[in-house]
Amino acid sequence: MKKFFTILLCKALRFFGKLIGKGSSMPGKIALKFCPDILKKIQLPKYIIAVTGSNGKTSTVEMIAHILQKNGKKVAWNKEGSNQIEGVTTLILNSCTLTGKVKYDILLIESDERFAKYTFKYIIPTHFVITNLYRDQLTRNGHSEWVYDAIKESIHDETQLILNADDPLVSTFGYGKDNVIWFGADKLSTDTEEFDGVYNDGVYCPNCKSPMTYSTYHYNHIGHYECKNCGHKRNNTAFTINSADLQKGEIVINEKYNISIALKSLYNIYNILSSFTVASIVGINENDIADSINNYILKNGRVVTFTLGKRQGTLLTSKHENSISYNQSIKLASDDKDGCDVVIIVDAVSRKYFTSDVSWLWDIDFHKLNNQSIKKIMLVGTYCNDLAVRFSYTDIDNSKIEIIQDIEKAVDMLNNDRKEKIYVITCFSDKEKFLSKVKVN
Repeated sequence: MKKFFTILLCKALRFFGKLIGKGSSMPGKIALKFCPDILKKIQLPKYIIAVTGSNGKTSTVEMIAHILQKNGKKVAWNKEGSNQIEGVTTLILNSCTLTGKVKYDILLIESDERFAKYTFKYIIPTHFVITNLYRDQLTRNGHSEWVYDAIKESIHDETQLILNADDPLVSTFGYGKDNVIWFGADKLSTDTEEFDGVYNDGVYCPNCKSPMTYSTYHYNHIGHYECKNCGHKRNNTAFTINSADLQKGEIVINEKYNISIALKSLYNIYNILSSFTVASIVGINENDIADSINNYILKNGRVVTFTLGKRQGTLLTSKHENSISYNQSIKLASDDKDGCDVVIIVDAVSRKYFTSDVSWLWDIDFHKLNNQSIKKIMLVGTYCNDLAVRFSYTDIDNSKIEIIQDIEKAVDMLNNDRKEKIYVITCFSDKEKFLSKVKVN
């Protein structure tokens, strides 16, 4: 009876929460207080797919859900993005009958990397995708190796791991395990032979701490690596991006499937590849997977197109305190050969914790904005002067840079007769401050 009333309580709270536009985690939080081991009592479906990592979780989960649903599977997934134990509990209890049986073919869970060990205490995923591990928010995640230790506690022996072979830290999750599927990219036309970022987290082997060598870099520390001391190296991949033309927006997977991509970025092709991998593993025909994901436009609000007067623009949601997220957005803007303006907004550093730490700005490759296709750069928000100091250490022509604290004033200045596209790079906490003042397409 306790199980019955816990599920009923969660469903009722979720219903009323939806009426006021809230309630994706609170129902689960209350349910766990009423019955802490409620998840242990639920009858789960055949497939329980978990996704975690520093970047790409939400987009990867959305694409997996899209592919599976388009091919006839009933999927329960946390589309609101509530990815800690409370949100996952809300998802599961609202996806099952009052007797505790999940009504879907597949349970697809985006999990916060730090809290996966709590989420999967009672739930054992059949498949566990780990996308990447990068430097992230200092107030929450510390160092990537600390996050690695947190994720490691969530992995069960019976779970099949689906790992990014191109990330040297992620790949160590596969040590001593046979039940691992590897995905990654061959050498790409955009690769470099030498590291060209601000910092390199791939200098030392995550296993023995000896110097590590790379034959090619895709971006940052993601690439083909090998440690001559202990033998830690990139694994051969079962699912592979063989080529990527970001100008045309085309990739080839497993030398057979040509897929057009709406978002022409390297991190997006990894999200697509991991989604392709999961869908294939659970039995979807690979031709149907390719058709489903071809030219797919994300619905999660990470990329938003807008109109400002006569000008078109794209807002790229980039996590504050996560330099690689910013670097990929910067690269997308700098690769636009038609000419563009770039707006960088830092108005609030953290959504959850008060902090004025802007040390992470020095980890971002802002110098990559130093090319002829970028006409103007606007630094906006409370921390515009901190941005300005950071930009003073690049070679970017100072005449291109405008510093404006007020977001509304910046929008007014952008509303002009110029033809260049506008790229706005900012975080979840600040994006609505801009989007509320333009026409979202």
